[in-house]
Amino acid sequence: MQKTVHIIGAGISGLSAAVRLANANFKVHVHEATQQAGGRCRSYFDAATDLTIDNGNHLLLSGNHHAIAYARSIGTEAGLVGPKRAQFPFVDLTTGQRWQLDLGEGRLPLWIFDEARRVPDTGLLDYIALMPLIWAAQSKLVGDAIPCRGTLYQRLVQPLLLAALNVDPPEGSAGLAGAVVRETLLAGGQACRPLIARDGLSAVLVDPAIRLLQDKGARIQFGHELREFGMSAGNVGELRFGDDTVAIERDDAVVMAVPPRPAASLLPGLKTPSKFRAIVNAHFRFDPPRDMPAILGVVGGLVEWLFAFPGRLSVTVSNADRLVEMPREELAQAIWRDICKAGGVQGELPPWQIVRERRATFEATPEQNALRPAAITNWKNLFLAGDWTDTGLPATIEGSVRSGNRAAELVLALRQA
Repeated sequence: MQKTVHIIGAGISGLSAAVRLANANFKVHVHEATQQAGGRCRSYFDAATDLTIDNGNHLLLSGNHHAIAYARSIGTEAGLVGPKRAQFPFVDLTTGQRWQLDLGEGRLPLWIFDEARRVPDTGLLDYIALMPLIWAAQSKLVGDAIPCRGTLYQRLVQPLLLAALNVDPPEGSAGLAGAVVRETLLAGGQACRPLIARDGLSAVLVDPAIRLLQDKGARIQFGHELREFGMSAGNVGELRFGDDTVAIERDDAVVMAVPPRPAASLLPGLKTPSKFRAIVNAHFRFDPPRDMPAILGVVGGLVEWLFAFPGRLSVTVSNADRLVEMPREELAQAIWRDICKAGGVQGELPPWQIVRERRATFEATPEQNALRPAAITNWKNLFLAGDWTDTGLPATIEGSVRSGNRAAELVLALRQA
């Protein structure tokens, strides 16, 4: 008899669990509280710019094996595009200096021995000083593990860890930072090739998953917000959606893949992160110069990463709580000034859009990291997924997919028990 799994939430973690279980011949029913899938990883049409934009500029790396396998499973791996080699151009807006970090194509970080490929004005000893971070405890601060100063820190470590942790690196969890370094810089260029969804996040990571699920007979309900669980004898017995109630059979399972706040509301007593940090993304309708790189790291300005898309320039500013209340026009002008300096472009402010995610990620500090729950709950047929659960990584797409895969594995193990 075909067993049913109910997925609560259609973000990336919920979709990855759903796809995995649909492919394992489960009857899948997805319940999404909003009117669209994707969660914080989605695209939409923006009237201000007359463009389809992403709510955030999510960058993947070739070493994000779970995320890439997920894209492959829904037939869109080719939609993740990037350079053939792990090269990252940078510009320092305070000095005007430009350089390119070239991590090569190998499985070892041999680039640190090549003065022409590593960060300018850095030596081998600077990189060796990062070693304590690699296996640091998650309870330790980055600032206590490595020196957060100097040229290498300012030009590489700070931009990398700020993007990954979404907190000022010295206050971040050294354990989470170490996991990022082990899976990227330490794994050589073969793990660091940057990949972006050039046609949009929804087109590459969301909509094809929905179509695959529907083709496999899954039922997907939007605007279907779970209000309460009905528990019975150590299991979820009912899903209560307000106007309707769904009975959960004894052999069925539930994966809750919602953000931490609704998760804590649905499961009183559940330990979850309680502090969050903002990310600001800005999008400008502007044709990038032909020689502009697809991704440009920016040091010494408001902007941190500049992305060049067909007909659009987009930027990301992490740890952006300080910008959440800034007047939108003033913020757009400040960002555009940085873009002009970094990208070598000129012109008045083009049509723009500012997207501010106030709770973009949990605060990746040791204190908040310790509050992340495991996928297993106190109820035998209920499992958790989400980038805020204990994935061993910061809040990233890779972490989201891993959490969905882990929840799916637990559902599969339940079937086999």
